[in-house]
Parts: sequence; structure tokens; C-alpha cells
Amino acid sequence: MVIALLLPLLSYFLVKHFSDEAVVVPRHYLPDSTFVRNVDGKNINDTVWHRLPDFSLTNQLGEKVSWKEVGNSNIVVADFFFTHCPTICVPKTKNIKRLQESIKNTNKAGVRQPDFVRFLSFSIDPERDSVERLKYWADRFQINPENWWLLTGDKKAIYDMAINEMKIGLVDGKGIDTSFFHSDYLVLIDRNRTVRGFYRGLDSTALAKLSEDIIFLSLEKDRTKKSVFEGKLEIIAVAILCALVAVGIFLIVFRKKPNK
Repeated sequence: MVIALLLPLLSYFLVKHFSDEAVVVPRHYLPDSTFVRNVDGKNINDTVWHRLPDFSLTNQLGEKVSWKEVGNSNIVVADFFFTHCPTICVPKTKNIKRLQESIKNTNKAGVRQPDFVRFLSFSIDPERDSVERLKYWADRFQINPENWWLLTGDKKAIYDMAINEMKIGLVDGKGIDTSFFHSDYLVLIDRNRTVRGFYRGLDSTALAKLSEDIIFLSLEKDRTKKSVFEGKLEIIAVAILCALVAVGIFLIVFRKKPNK
């Protein structure tokens, strides 16, 4: 009986051990600063990761949006494009569409679009990419606005976001299509608005990796929110085990002998 009672606890620790090692979440990028903190008498080096600033831009529906509308519970995949692009933007948009469709919502019956990830495509040619033009692009590729926004607005804010915040190189083409230089990178951003990866939008292997990392990142615990059970699960498990053992001993010692 004792062995039977030990099995649940043993299973708990085995599952916890292997699940913690099996899920390798994407690493952080773009550190702001480092510091040393003391944990249980030991000095541990820690890092403050760069948090992307807020923005105020307009999507293809003509709505003013910011990180607030994106939602704190959403992972974000961001890229930079423009609708007059003669080179990489069409195949990259098609690849993002395939990526969007490959990630399914497994939590809600009848809901196909994932509610834990949002796609943001920033136009680097906002003078020509009006709301109407973005709507045309969205219709052309059948982009679902529920979780994919095409964004236009203040040019400086967009270029600052790309160059200074996400560290992606851009060159202003001054309205001439072939003079624009922009990367095909897709940027993975976590719920805390920190960058967790860069992926080539025209590379099938990189896109497969991005799809995998989105799922892993969705499983990551939000370290800014502490659970009331944090650090106590093992204690609770041991307490439950002791209670079960006590019950088992009680039943063995005091059980009634069968009548002859």
C-alpha cells in the first residue's frame, strides 16, 4: 500500500523534472543592463531586457491601436513591409499567412484562430500606405484582422521602432520602390514586450523554427505574476502523501477482522 501511495508523488516529480528540461523557450535578446542579486546567499547575475515602447498607429480597418489593444496576454510576430514593394514583401506576406494558418487554437472549440499570438506588419512607406491601401493589401492576401494588423502612421515612430528598438536595418527610399532597403526578418516578441527571436521570413527552416518557438513561448510562465502556490507545490505534495500514508496505516491497524 505504501508503494501505491508513493507512486503519485514519484510521478509528480518525474513529470516536473522532464517537462522543465524538455521545453526550451526562446532566449532573450537586446539587454538594457545587468545587475547582481542575492538568492539564498548566492550572488546571481541577472539582466534587464529591453522593453519595446508603446506606439500609436492605424490598422487596415482605420482603427487607432497600441500595445493596449494588442493585449498583455498576446505573443507578437512583427515585420516591416510596404505595399509597393517589388521584391520580398509578397512572398514574405504569403509565408506569414501560412504561418498564421498553421497555428491553431486548441483551447476553444470552434475557434480556429489562435488567441495567444498577434501579427503586426509595420509599413515603412506610410506616406503612400494609407488605410485604403493597407485594406487592399489585406484583401489581396485574405488577412484576418482579428489577429493580424497592417499598420501605418507616423514615419519617425515606425523607423524608430525598427532601427532603435528592434534593431532591424531600414533605408528610406524617398518614395522610390527600388531604393527601399528592409530586412525580411520576422521578430518574435513576448508578453512583456521583449524580443525573443529573429527569423528569416523567406527561409522555410527559419519559419518552422518560429512556429515551434511561438508554441514554446506560449507555455512560458509569466514571471511577473506570482502564483499563490509558487514554491509550495512540493510541500503540498509531501503533506498530501503523509496524510495518505497516515490513512493507510490507520486502515491497516484498525480494520475489522472478517467474521468467520
